[in-house]
Amino acid sequence: MRSLPVFCLLVTALSFGQQEQKPSDVPPEYQPPILRDKDDQLALPTSAAKVSPDMAVITIKGLCDKSSASPCQTVVTRAQFEKLTNALLPNMKPSLQLQIAHAYPDLLEMAQAAEARGVDKTARFQERIAFARLQILSQELVRQIDEESSQISDKDIADYYRDHAADYQTVTMERIFVPKQQGDSSDKMLRVAEELRAKAVAGEDFMALEKEAYEAAGMTQVPPNPSLGNVKSASLPQNHASVLGMKPGEVSQVLSDSTGHYVYKLDSRDAQSFDQAKNEIHKILQNGRKEQIMQELRRPFTTELNPSYFGTRETSEPKESKSK
Repeated sequence: MRSLPVFCLLVTALSFGQQEQKPSDVPPEYQPPILRDKDDQLALPTSAAKVSPDMAVITIKGLCDKSSASPCQTVVTRAQFEKLTNALLPNMKPSLQLQIAHAYPDLLEMAQAAEARGVDKTARFQERIAFARLQILSQELVRQIDEESSQISDKDIADYYRDHAADYQTVTMERIFVPKQQGDSSDKMLRVAEELRAKAVAGEDFMALEKEAYEAAGMTQVPPNPSLGNVKSASLPQNHASVLGMKPGEVSQVLSDSTGHYVYKLDSRDAQSFDQAKNEIHKILQNGRKEQIMQELRRPFTTELNPSYFGTRETSEPKESKSK
């Protein structure tokens, strides 16, 4: 029965995978094995294509209904197995299919034993079934909305590209960052930034100027690489976005905020073609439509929690221990 816990972990991961198949913000070593398999190295054998839909792919000998004639066995055909895996996760990868195949018999055996003990008649089981039904219905609704939202015409994509042309202008830039000195309320570092800008306008190397900025601030850390590579407006602070309107070779004025002072140089300008931007725009429009539908679904409802039972937000959240 070693594969049963694996199956439970698999089903839990797949329930979240209905919305996002592989979390990108979790380091691989902390992901369940089912999510970090190297599927590019795994595939069903070529003989799988020759297995007809009504042929058995899993045979469990000794498991059957009491009314079944001998031999006692349960057979899962290819059609039944693929119907199951597709319901759990469409286009399931071969590694996951294999783990389902190994774990599913244990699940059937345990379920039969549970029914023999009357577990399915208990109030606890009925409550869990009711809650699981809510979860599955919600997941299926999200999947359905996702499919509906993905129906976006080429015209809508072209219109978005035209209306947001500035967002698809890519530029290569360099930037000098002049940090503010801690506790220094004077204009010393601003004057440093102005001096470095003058040197940048004269054509001096930005890497050398960045080193000067850190030395002037008394910082011993390795200064950041001034090369920003390809830049879009979304990757810059909002109050710095004006630098994208500069001409190639132009150096910006000093821009200041709470973190320090900045000087930009625009090296080159290019436009992302419609074909290059098409997939990105499709995703933007799809996510926007999905969010709109979800908001419309939630709009009629409001929720109130009884503070006498749940407490207020301040009292219900764990407090951090204060070190003495």
